[in-house]
Amino acid sequence: MNTSEARARFQELRAVDGPVDAAGLDAVWAALDTVRPEEILGEWKGGEFETGHPLNGMLAKAGWYGKSFASVHDVKPLLCRDEKGELYSNVELGKGEASLWTVEFRGESTATMVYDGQPVFDHFKRVDDATLMGIMNAKGVTAEGPYYYFFLERVAEASQEESGEVPGGRS
Repeated sequence: MNTSEARARFQELRAVDGPVDAAGLDAVWAALDTVRPEEILGEWKGGEFETGHPLNGMLAKAGWYGKSFASVHDVKPLLCRDEKGELYSNVELGKGEASLWTVEFRGESTATMVYDGQPVFDHFKRVDDATLMGIMNAKGVTAEGPYYYFFLERVAEASQEESGEVPGGRS
């Protein structure tokens, strides 16, 4: 599968309303381009692929909105909405916040979010300029998985300013 085919297949899998096969996601991942930490700075809205992973649905219950990468050392991994609809960094759920590093995963070095308070890594690859595919990896997960698959869409700065939303408001 080439990059163009991987992008098209990613969009097909993202549109599925129901279970998605992890092997299909792995094939897409393998064909996508790696990304550097500095290239993904900004705010991102998130979503997940339903693969049967134990985390499927759990982040939605917590009000997960996405992630904010203010700098490589200032990352809010679990931006959530409170009962008033306002964004905040859920440091309790995330056991702290995170930072961005370049880490090797599956033989490629790519931008990886490293949680401060737990042995969890979110690896990223570029689908296009406004979309990232992510794979969550953690201590104790074997090479066969199961992995948690998700995606991020870049939030346009204009929409942030119009909504008055500022990531990380409360801790």
